[in-house]
Amino acid sequence: MKNIYITTTLPYVNADPHIGFGLEAIRADALARAYRLSGDDVFFTTGTDEHGQKIAEKADSEGKGRQEYVDHFAGQFAKLRDALDLSYDNFIRTTSPNHKVAAQEMWRRCAASGDIYKKKYTGLYCVGDEMFLKDNDLVNGRCPNHPNMVPQEVEEENYFFALSKYQSYLEEYLSKPGVIEPEFRRLEALNFVKAGLEDFSISREVSRMDWGIPVPGDDSQVMYVWFDALTNYISTLGWPEEEGNFKKFWVDGDTLQLAGKDQVRFQSIMWQAMLKSAGLPATKRVDYHGFINSGGQKMSKSLGNVIAPFDLVEKYGTDATRYMLLRHVHPYDDTDITWERMDEWYTANLVNGLGNLASRIMKMAETHGVAPELPEVVLTHEALLDLEKVWQQIGALDEKIATEEPFKVIKVDAEKGKAIIAELVVALHEVASLLQAAMPQTSAVILDAIKANEKPENLFPRLP
Repeated sequence: MKNIYITTTLPYVNADPHIGFGLEAIRADALARAYRLSGDDVFFTTGTDEHGQKIAEKADSEGKGRQEYVDHFAGQFAKLRDALDLSYDNFIRTTSPNHKVAAQEMWRRCAASGDIYKKKYTGLYCVGDEMFLKDNDLVNGRCPNHPNMVPQEVEEENYFFALSKYQSYLEEYLSKPGVIEPEFRRLEALNFVKAGLEDFSISREVSRMDWGIPVPGDDSQVMYVWFDALTNYISTLGWPEEEGNFKKFWVDGDTLQLAGKDQVRFQSIMWQAMLKSAGLPATKRVDYHGFINSGGQKMSKSLGNVIAPFDLVEKYGTDATRYMLLRHVHPYDDTDITWERMDEWYTANLVNGLGNLASRIMKMAETHGVAPELPEVVLTHEALLDLEKVWQQIGALDEKIATEEPFKVIKVDAEKGKAIIAELVVALHEVASLLQAAMPQTSAVILDAIKANEKPENLFPRLP
């Protein structure tokens, strides 16, 4: 048995949950369930990132207090637990008292290592990413992640983190196969570091931006939102308490962070340098997924092509939503989805596929009293996550019914017909067992139907 730590990034609470975070949360949950089912001890965490300039500006523009504003959106993200059937162990908010203590302790430790200093700085600042931009970051004078926003020229005196000091360490860390998946993202990060690192600002003047965690020993500054938020990966485990979950899962366990492809610089460079500076172990692995587009375009409210997780669940149900995002969205590259395409996946693979198969097999078993002894299914986390193989099994069972026709055979040779049906029930039991991580509710319904030897309720209603 291993100790496995799994975390999503913390979504920034300046808008309702979007499908990209829904994807990340479902993937993390399926991984957590798969490891638990295969016998490992898992700590799965998510939460919300609640400080920074974007949130302050949005709250002010809506005439709301900052805490009131973030409480509302944190509540929206917390609702994903039921909507997407998430099994996380903790939901960390960066406005919580224990996280503030951890973020300030991270600052003190980095300062004690001689890695924090103060200087005046002038630069272009992207409010969208909450970060300063270098000239080689710009595309047509704009941040590539926020081309519709004009970077602000900011001049102020801030604290800086000595990232350049960790150039050699990060090159060594990123040279290890497996610290980043996919491999091309690891090479991207390594090449970025080799090109030369610059120290980065880790505070803001309270006179300009007051919504953040106070810098220890200097009330005129608050922490830069990224320095604050990255610390969540260990504050959620109770750090700076060194024992308990922190030791069990971060120090002694296998750590896995899931993140979008635009997070490489933050998760695998800045965060790893901060950990090293504080004398803490590095993350074992970060997996970076691509973006979800719709109709060949990036999703945006102005284009009217935004697809929200709650909308998916309302139309297709929780497990169908989990299935589509886990099987039909590429693990690493960008994926284009549309409502029309999802309707096709739902109807072909769930209504006419798994749902119809379970109904047919269990109807035959119930009608003819076939209740075979069920062998134990060996559950490895790899098998629990391999939906392509599971749907191959589903296709093979459909083919078996079509070619062997047990519903006809049983009329002329009852013993042979029952034997075929028994084989089908055993195979359906294996399929349902392997779906426990990806589609837990559907799996439970099918397993209960097999146990009761009866046809299950309609698993996937046809679309109107």
